[in-house]
Amino acid sequence: MPDPAAPNRIDVRGPRVAAGITAVLLLVDVFLGLVAATAAAFWLLVVIATLFLWGVLSPRTAPWGVIYRRVVQPRLSPATEFEDPRPPRFAQGVGLFVTGLGIALHLIGVPWILPIAAAAAFLAAFLNAVFGLCLGCQMYLLLQRVGLVGRERSASA
Repeated sequence: MPDPAAPNRIDVRGPRVAAGITAVLLLVDVFLGLVAATAAAFWLLVVIATLFLWGVLSPRTAPWGVIYRRVVQPRLSPATEFEDPRPPRFAQGVGLFVTGLGIALHLIGVPWILPIAAAAAFLAAFLNAVFGLCLGCQMYLLLQRVGLVGRERSASA
């Protein structure tokens, strides 16, 4: 059984709860983008991208993590599974990239990009929340295997 006091380990349920909240927001954004409420879809996607950025820069203070630790986690049984926080943090960066790209392309006039970007991010958040399949985490692990991220570099290199 993993040691819950081990440094740099997080409860695996936290990112899934955050993904669930994010998936709901993204689904609303997809709906707004499809019913021609473009301004509302744009600003909601900006808010979501800001939350992704917050999750990358300061995951301990990001709203969904705080809500999980203060409201949800105390009502659950003690965690039995823990994970390295780097893959979920990388996944937040992937979400930021997808939503940021959607915002940037919308600003230069690409039609329908807001609901497409929101739908792509929704799919990833939904898979994580419902099935525990974190696409961004899988990308991180793949990049780690090929030596691009997550490995300590030796002083002699």
